Amino acid sequence: MAEESETLEETRATIENTLRNLQNAKQFAFDIGSSLVKIAYSSSVSKTKTNYDRTMRKHGSSVMRLHFIQFHIKKFRECLDFIQKECGPLRVKSAVCTGSGTTQYQDIIANALGVEFHKVNEMECLVKGNNFLLNNILDEAFTYDHHNDVCKYSFETINTKSQFPYLLVNIGTGVSIYKVESDECFERVGGSSMGGGCFFGMGSLLTHTNDFDALMRMAEEGDHRSMDILVSDIYGGRAHKLGLPNDLIAGSFGKCADAEYVEAVKKNSHYRSDVLRSLLLMISNSIGQIAVLYASTLNANRIYFGGYFIRNHPIVMRTMTFAVNFWSQGEIQAQFLRHEGYTSAVGAFLKGVEMFSDSHPEEADPSYMCSWKEHYAGSTALGRFVPTAPLSSSFNVGVLEMECCEMNLSMFPLLRSDIVYRPDTVSLNHDPEAREYWICCMEGSIEKTIVKAVESQSNCADVRQRAENVRRKYLEHLKILREKPFAYGCCNVRNLLDLREQILNQFLFDDAFLNQKRFENERAMEELSAVLKEVDAISNERDRQILVIKGLLAGNVFDWGAKEVVKLMEDNDGLTFKMATAALQKRPWLVDDLDVWLEAYFSNDYRCALIFVDNSGADVLLGVLPFAREFIRRHSKVIIACNWSPALNDITEHEMEALMDGICEKDETIKNAVLERRLIVCNSGQGSPCLDLRRINSSLCELVVSEGVDLVVIEGMGRAIHTNFDAHFTCDSLKAAVIKTKWLADRLGGSVFSVVCKFEHGSRGTVSS
Repeated sequence: MAEESETLEETRATIENTLRNLQNAKQFAFDIGSSLVKIAYSSSVSKTKTNYDRTMRKHGSSVMRLHFIQFHIKKFRECLDFIQKECGPLRVKSAVCTGSGTTQYQDIIANALGVEFHKVNEMECLVKGNNFLLNNILDEAFTYDHHNDVCKYSFETINTKSQFPYLLVNIGTGVSIYKVESDECFERVGGSSMGGGCFFGMGSLLTHTNDFDALMRMAEEGDHRSMDILVSDIYGGRAHKLGLPNDLIAGSFGKCADAEYVEAVKKNSHYRSDVLRSLLLMISNSIGQIAVLYASTLNANRIYFGGYFIRNHPIVMRTMTFAVNFWSQGEIQAQFLRHEGYTSAVGAFLKGVEMFSDSHPEEADPSYMCSWKEHYAGSTALGRFVPTAPLSSSFNVGVLEMECCEMNLSMFPLLRSDIVYRPDTVSLNHDPEAREYWICCMEGSIEKTIVKAVESQSNCADVRQRAENVRRKYLEHLKILREKPFAYGCCNVRNLLDLREQILNQFLFDDAFLNQKRFENERAMEELSAVLKEVDAISNERDRQILVIKGLLAGNVFDWGAKEVVKLMEDNDGLTFKMATAALQKRPWLVDDLDVWLEAYFSNDYRCALIFVDNSGADVLLGVLPFAREFIRRHSKVIIACNWSPALNDITEHEMEALMDGICEKDETIKNAVLERRLIVCNSGQGSPCLDLRRINSSLCELVVSEGVDLVVIEGMGRAIHTNFDAHFTCDSLKAAVIKTKWLADRLGGSVFSVVCKFEHGSRGTVSS
């Protein structure tokens, strides 16, 4: 009885931790299958605002969040009871549902939520959900390479426009194949009865095992060669003359035609596993061949596999990958989705949003017209049912959360489209040494982040408890990433930093470095006039440009994300701009394109320079502004792109705009440029110490095109080295940063405070869209 009571408590705790923010829930949708249920709902999450007096205001504006939860159907009633108890008044008085179990539960759902019930087409939901995930989660699609010992998962960002048409192969009881050209334009083009039901049914008959996942595990351990006739069994060593590999299956279960052989092989302790391995290969090869034939006939660009049969089972992904590669002769890769188990639930929810917007246009929520992002802090890892309660819990759930970006995000239009853009310089998925270093680095730096978070809200009574929760949760996520770096897609420095910001926000620390930034801005403003005066004292324009470039680099030293620099800034005397300038590496620099840059600068009359800026204080005020001011003096326009939301001590658009009046009072050139709109401050759409040019504020993208930007400047270690070091543009580009991390300096063959000044001429290749 005690064990049963403990299990009930664990189940209750799991439900409470998983079905979050129900008091602010707005709309529901369901995908009900024979064994799994997926609940989808939206909720508004209140934003917090840290104040300069070190307090925090909880209820300001809010942001929309989507919650997708999957669990075994036997827990559905308990979850509905909890929703009914906790849920506030719903904004949308209707719920949509898809899946085979809809009819059985529709009255129960309608009564529990007090809503009108609508059943929607499963095929349409599947397509809508698939497209939504591909368009909004950058590391959603992946290929699987069983032979890669470092990381078997390779993630690919899909350009929204180039992905169509694609094939969606849904493997459930049977196989359905859809050709998808858009959300609205898709059709079922074929299928097969040989799918998951075939494997489950025949597997059960052959092995007397009635658990699908147990059958999969047995197949993983099996050896099909004791069942199947291989090409080498027929042709011996002559198979290569026919262009066939020796281990190619010539006949599934072919060896079992010999009754005497069957009796002998049945005595093998691995017999059942071998049978299942052969069965799985037979089914997977057939599905792979059919999919490739349809893709070739319909000129589809990609094939995505999903459905209950897949569910991130390594053996299925391995065999499907082999089949597609073989039948397409290496021209097509089998691709899978990290969240394929949620696609129908996502699509059902979106269909419900459409239905409500059509019937109540005056109440339509504009959030669904914006881009969305994965909320790692509230999601479980790839392909695993991870209990949110203790691991002993009998109630396992999978969770995907997504958050509204509050704007439309687009691919940066000046990226070269003929070269695949990968933002991250180092993939921690495929570099174990780098991964271990950065995870250790993040584990060590969380203490300093916690200190700053507590300082920012030191007048809040619960600040230390919330800070401890940040520490605990971040370290838990890092532990997952150390064991399974592919858990949230591409593991890289950018995502490790973004994950930390999400967890800080989850525990109401929206701007941990607020007061630090104000202090640094005030200190830099006091020095600004003197720095500009020093620049103006140089009459030789070439020497002046060298000075402002060095100032741009010196300003970048002020970075709370670098351990070596933090030590200097926390010293009694602090770090001054002159000290930072003196600390710079002497020429030649580690990457030294200064002379090439000077030649380009004086031989081009740039129309408009776009500068992606980094830190507050000396970086933006004493480094970036004097550099930008030289363009203004040459009658160029300048766009300064800041963060949209806080991250470390990086400057935000709101903070930069608040500084502009004081800056204009100190300098007439900048004042006139602001008045004439030759100096524009905007946001990149991001809230990260790094820069991902796949998701830039669409308003900025439009401005870049309309103003004819012909020079992109990226400054800072996070934006120009951890990300975008290898980015190629259709216009000229300058990347400027100081290396402040010893490990990175060693990797690049330099030392701490080595300088990167990388200039590249633009290509006249195709502009990204």
